[in-house]
Amino acid sequence: MGYGMSKMEEEYSEHEEQNNSGSNSQVNNEFLHTHNDIFHMTQTRSGPSESIRKSIGTSKDVISTTKLLSGREINSSGNGKFSSVDRAFLLGRYLPVDGPEIVDRMDSRAYVSQFSADGSLFVAGFQGSHIRIYDVDKGWKVHRDIHARSLRWTISDASLSPDQQFLVYSSLAPIIHIVNVGTAAKQSYANITDIHDGLDFSQHEDVRYTFGIFSVKFSSDGRELVAGSNDDSIYVYDLVANKLTLRLPAHHSDVNTVAFADETGHLIYSGSDDNLCKVWDRRCLSTEEPAGVLTGHLHGITHIDSRGDGRCFISNGKDQAIKMWDIRKMTSNADSCEDRTSNWDYRYSRYPQQYKQLKHPHDQSIATYRGHSVLRTLIRCYFSPAYSTGQKYIYTGSYDSSVCIYDVVSGSQVAKLKGYHQLAIRDCSWHPFDPILVSSSWDGRVAKWSRSSRQQEETSDLD
Repeated sequence: MGYGMSKMEEEYSEHEEQNNSGSNSQVNNEFLHTHNDIFHMTQTRSGPSESIRKSIGTSKDVISTTKLLSGREINSSGNGKFSSVDRAFLLGRYLPVDGPEIVDRMDSRAYVSQFSADGSLFVAGFQGSHIRIYDVDKGWKVHRDIHARSLRWTISDASLSPDQQFLVYSSLAPIIHIVNVGTAAKQSYANITDIHDGLDFSQHEDVRYTFGIFSVKFSSDGRELVAGSNDDSIYVYDLVANKLTLRLPAHHSDVNTVAFADETGHLIYSGSDDNLCKVWDRRCLSTEEPAGVLTGHLHGITHIDSRGDGRCFISNGKDQAIKMWDIRKMTSNADSCEDRTSNWDYRYSRYPQQYKQLKHPHDQSIATYRGHSVLRTLIRCYFSPAYSTGQKYIYTGSYDSSVCIYDVVSGSQVAKLKGYHQLAIRDCSWHPFDPILVSSSWDGRVAKWSRSSRQQEETSDLD
């Protein structure tokens, strides 16, 4: 369950205690025995390139910005500019840890953050029926101010189409609304200044009751939506045909998160409060069975992010851990595990200390990242951008008002953005090209973290 409907307004004043004693060293010890080509690929994509290494004649750890610029000047890459690997290696050093600067402050909780694919727009969704789209290239001015229609509880998710012409938003209702945001008007009042078309996901022969939607995503071509709901199902809506084309009774509890695996749209990942991640192949769904199941979380999954290669994804869990998965390790059935934490509910109390050392006996994940706090809301996690970091980091919001950044390969927590927000950070988003990260908090603040001006000068001539 994503939200405690009866008690959510009762403020839980105690933040999760920081328990750093041994947490990073424990993760690192686990990673010493981890062997998977995904880690090797991450190291390769995040540089430096072999040509730079040979031309400079030094180890990876001591290659400075100056040496990399010198290597480019002598054309060590052979094409007169940085290769994508060297660019990711250099830009990946400059984490967005400085600041923050305030982008906006509202009088209700922020639930959703998202940069557009080209980084020119930023979307923030708030509990008080508000979605704002900011023009990043024009000083973060409000590009569209959307007043949502017929919300139940909150905006649970929002997604911008790949061409940036449409935005969809969901709440704890079976209707997803779609808005044309490509028009010139700044204000968008539902069915007053704009038509917020309602896409009814309950219009399926198997649906006999109302439900709420926790997660919605556009396909890479913008023609379809995939959604996860609290009726334990996955839905696919065809925007061209304007109809619901698929309902899968996918899990045994709320489907909190869904994602397309890659640009083809054939594979869908799902995560649920039944503690399972599942992989669905739309080309063979005649039996309504998943292509595979991945076990390892001890509590429900709050968010999934795909690496975009159709093989690897990460999931955030209420067991206070992010897990990385390689779908080549999935099995046809879930391995059962005795639930030793059944009396704990993440909505009402902190994670018991004695549970932190528990591990699923049939854990199929290839890595686990700990150090953040997942309480009371569906906190989200992501891979860092491919362009500027080679996806060498994982980052996540946290109930303790911070953003945590982990190194994919070592498992270490390399940065923690804290000291500004007063309440939980449910969502955050890293700019696709620049070292800028935006955090959205339950304190109503949207804040921008970046690298320092000195570092900007050092990396201003990288391309």
